[in-house]
Amino acid sequence: MNGSGRVEDLLRTLAPQALGALVRRRGDFAACEDAVQEALLDAAESWPADGLPGNPLGWLIQVATRRYIDHVRSELARRRREEEVAREPAAGAATGQDDSLTLLFMCCHPALTPASAIALCLRAVGGLTTAEIAGAYLVPEATMAQRISRAKQRLKASGASFDVPEPGTDGWESRLGSVLRVLYLMFNEGYAVTRGPELHRADLATEAIRLARGVHRALPAEGEATSLLALMLLTEARRPARTGPAGELVPLAEQDRTRWDRRLIGEGAALLASTLGGGRPGEYRIQAAVAALHDDAARAEDTDWPQIAALYSLLDRVAGTVNPVITLNRAVAVAMSEGPAAGLALLDGLDADGGPLTGHHRLHAVRAHLLERAGDVTAAVEQYRAAAARTTSTPEQRYLIMCAARLQHGDAGHHSWEIAQ
Repeated sequence: MNGSGRVEDLLRTLAPQALGALVRRRGDFAACEDAVQEALLDAAESWPADGLPGNPLGWLIQVATRRYIDHVRSELARRRREEEVAREPAAGAATGQDDSLTLLFMCCHPALTPASAIALCLRAVGGLTTAEIAGAYLVPEATMAQRISRAKQRLKASGASFDVPEPGTDGWESRLGSVLRVLYLMFNEGYAVTRGPELHRADLATEAIRLARGVHRALPAEGEATSLLALMLLTEARRPARTGPAGELVPLAEQDRTRWDRRLIGEGAALLASTLGGGRPGEYRIQAAVAALHDDAARAEDTDWPQIAALYSLLDRVAGTVNPVITLNRAVAVAMSEGPAAGLALLDGLDADGGPLTGHHRLHAVRAHLLERAGDVTAAVEQYRAAAARTTSTPEQRYLIMCAARLQHGDAGHHSWEIAQ
């Protein structure tokens, strides 16, 4: 990787920390975000040529604070605040505070709806684009852009304080659900990138796991926080086997399971076990149990599909509403345990006009896989092609095109399509 590439990676890591530090001190999220973006641009131009500063995070915080002051204060106030800033980066570094985690709880402010808070966090902490966030929510990009804009305006109009409540208090607990959802979506995007040429974003998945560990340390008895960390570790353990020699996608059933990270599986399984007996299971505990069943199978054919199908049924009941992504996963599990016709029946209605999966590539891909298993080659080829035309992930597109070509040449090998298992 060249020097410019290393700087870009470093800036991607430091951006949420700088924004968290600035928002914690200044309070105006929108103005702070603008200031940090300007500081990032300055760094991207100067660091490759001049070399990294001794304290890159401190440099970003200091430059961003200056930009903030330039925007919102008079000349006199600007000079006064710059004197304060000279001391702030070192003080922040001395506390050892995780500003990325702080920023998560700041953005999940009670003044915002959970959906708006999560979208804002995914931009500020996860560094996801509006298009990536829209994909996670199954809504158009323009809709998500409006949601994020309204969230910023609402925070500004409310005059909300960005003080972060102490762990374990009611204020912390009221934000925890949104924080966990942000980390879940961050990890999913890192593990299975939704657009572009890469299959993974290891930096994003690693950061989501790091932050989840921070939440778990703060609330070790919180079952869903523990379960989310377990889910991430049990899933991340399979990442080394998801890519073939040429960078191609390798679906779950075809992975070399000797390449799975047994250390992560052991840690995830222990975390999951610690939540048992802790009351009614939540969605992350159930998903972690599904991941554990996959990891426990020494061979794909050893997978306990009936149990996985039962867990997805339970997940639907816990969610309280029909979740199309859960239904997709459940359809695969039901097809594997009861036959493809039963799985296909579960897909009926998911692509109804106006539904969240109308025209979505994952629905076409799952239907193609189940039609292939049912022996309807012509329909399966059509669905594989439809999925390939709609996905924005290059590795997924290549895999789907390969599946269609394989069937056309008479190789009905029942290759599996991997949902976010």
